[in-house]
Amino acid sequence: MKAMVVREANGPFELDERDVPEPGPGEVRIKVEACGICHSDAFVKFGQFPGLQFPRAPGHEVAGVIDAVGEGVDVFSPGERVGVGWHGGHCFKCEPCRRGDFVNCKKQQICGISYDGGYQEYMVCPWHAAARIPDALSAVDAGPLLCAGITTFNALRNSGARPGDVVAVQGVGGLGHLGIQYASRMGFHTVALSRGKDKEALAQKLGAHTYIDAKAQDEVEELRKLGGADVILATAPSGKAIEGVINGLSARGKLMLVAAAPDPISVGAFGMLSGKQIHGWPSGTAVESEDTMRFSALTDVRPQIERFPLEGANEAFAKVMDNTIRFRAVLDMSM
Repeated sequence: MKAMVVREANGPFELDERDVPEPGPGEVRIKVEACGICHSDAFVKFGQFPGLQFPRAPGHEVAGVIDAVGEGVDVFSPGERVGVGWHGGHCFKCEPCRRGDFVNCKKQQICGISYDGGYQEYMVCPWHAAARIPDALSAVDAGPLLCAGITTFNALRNSGARPGDVVAVQGVGGLGHLGIQYASRMGFHTVALSRGKDKEALAQKLGAHTYIDAKAQDEVEELRKLGGADVILATAPSGKAIEGVINGLSARGKLMLVAAAPDPISVGAFGMLSGKQIHGWPSGTAVESEDTMRFSALTDVRPQIERFPLEGANEAFAKVMDNTIRFRAVLDMSM
């Protein structure tokens, strides 16, 4: 089979011919049909993740079909459509796992980092990392929902917001364009925050009821005119941009952080004393990926994607890092 692998830190993705892997006990093998490219794949490309071993095929937005199962696997069968996201497995034994908090497993595996991911034609993973894909979703649409999708969907449904509440999505990008769709479908008064007028029509098409141009308007003042945001979903990876909207929260509003901003966020203590909250949110487990995909299929939420062949991984990754993708890059194994 073919795989695109990184052989050393800062090296290119290189085409590798290798044997199709066999699933071990408790594992399933997936014939990969599509794999989204995430900004977090940079952890592999640049050798930035602790304990990372090379060579490695990245990819944690995997969609495909199970074609073999290992010993002891009775939950899945060959022929089932499944995907694998960031959460690539857990131990079931540590304190967080014993309490059902699998995403904080002390021995958590990450697809495409702990083991080879979806930048290849076949991959194996623990059975509990696999999420069933609804028939209504194509593989290329399902892939990005397993990272950008579950992250925004899970954050919003756990934010405490209720239908009719004002929910602002900060950033109209890879995460934000899905966050707007989910917020709108969940019945929130959805506000899109971005810089410039160029994304206003798109934001409205995605479901935003209000668009605030941070370049021409005072975001905080505009949010206050709406009574303040009950929730702000921060999807743009800029600490400075995020701290600029905190005061646009309502008295007991909540800032949901899903963007990994590299710079720190400065918060004034006095402004938080009314009951405002800052809450970080991870992606989720396989069953939560299933929830995400079922909701997406039911309410017609889809990622906007650009497709590339497997051998086009270098070009696709470069466009992701340059922020010129609109809005998710996907390796399509049928190309």
